[in-house]
Amino acid sequence: MVKIRLDSMSIDENSSPYIIAEIGVNHEGSLEKAINLIELAKKGGANAAKFQTYKADSIASVNSPAYWDRSKEKTNSQHELFQKYDNFNEKDYYLLSEHCNKVGIDFVSTPFDTFSVNFLDPMLSYFKIASADITNLPFLRKIASKHKPILLSTGASNMEEIDLAITELQENGSGEICLMHCILNYPTENENANLDMIEGLKKSYPEKVIGYSDHTLPDPQMLVLTAAYLKGAMVIEKHFTNDKTLPGNDHYHAMDVEDLKRFKKNIQMLQSLKGSKIKEPIPSEDISREHARRSIVLSHNVKAGTILSEDDLTCKRPGNGISPLYWDKVIKMKVLRNLEKDYILKWSDFELK
Repeated sequence: MVKIRLDSMSIDENSSPYIIAEIGVNHEGSLEKAINLIELAKKGGANAAKFQTYKADSIASVNSPAYWDRSKEKTNSQHELFQKYDNFNEKDYYLLSEHCNKVGIDFVSTPFDTFSVNFLDPMLSYFKIASADITNLPFLRKIASKHKPILLSTGASNMEEIDLAITELQENGSGEICLMHCILNYPTENENANLDMIEGLKKSYPEKVIGYSDHTLPDPQMLVLTAAYLKGAMVIEKHFTNDKTLPGNDHYHAMDVEDLKRFKKNIQMLQSLKGSKIKEPIPSEDISREHARRSIVLSHNVKAGTILSEDDLTCKRPGNGISPLYWDKVIKMKVLRNLEKDYILKWSDFELK
């Protein structure tokens, strides 16, 4: 059975999914708002509250074009957008980590440079690597050198790139690796979600835990995330906000605390439905086996000594007589006494040899 240990939880195919509330930079540079979002993520039932750690100058050149929906986020370049919310320092992330510990939720932050990898390392039990860094070999090697479990997002990648990233991580000391299906569109249209890729990754990497990082707009019943879980995603990540109507950045495709609660209820219901993998009657079916199944019944009156034929017999409910499984055996047997139509036959009614 494939499994991975992520901070407070060991995840396998029999467990509930590990849910990451991706706060990212939806705190908009406010430590107070970041703390409030941690508390909302905990209230909603997330396992982890995740941030992003970067500086605009180390992640993007000043000439980096936008690749998101410009009608929702009007910023012209990546550098300009990242510069808006890169004011947190090491002390701030330490405070956020401490607050996560205080409220009982795992702290995670995706690093985007080697400096961030180093100062975040003591705070993290595992690392998350963004889709955009799947081909960043020196960065992969740096994270692998910390010898911790890794969530590797695979947005916009092909199988050769995934294989190369896994090889680099494993050869340089990584712990367990979870591959996260992801579509690198902000937002992702439902028809582009390609949730079957989760099954494809499970088939291609049977020894790896597979997860899903979602960028679709949250639907009222949280069916996209629920479907991803049913497809086999054991780790599920989605952007998280306190207000989906806020303009710009990652608010418009994020879930809020009520969305998160609905998703958790969906998972709880599905968990209750799973039951045993072995097909056998369960105790609550005992009464149904007895009364809803059929028995061999006389189709008309018969006299003692009659040797039964098919014309004498039919099958009716309940199932507390001789089962139709013994139809061929009952034919040509001799009854010991007079019996009336609709009588449910029992073995004591026959002369047994």
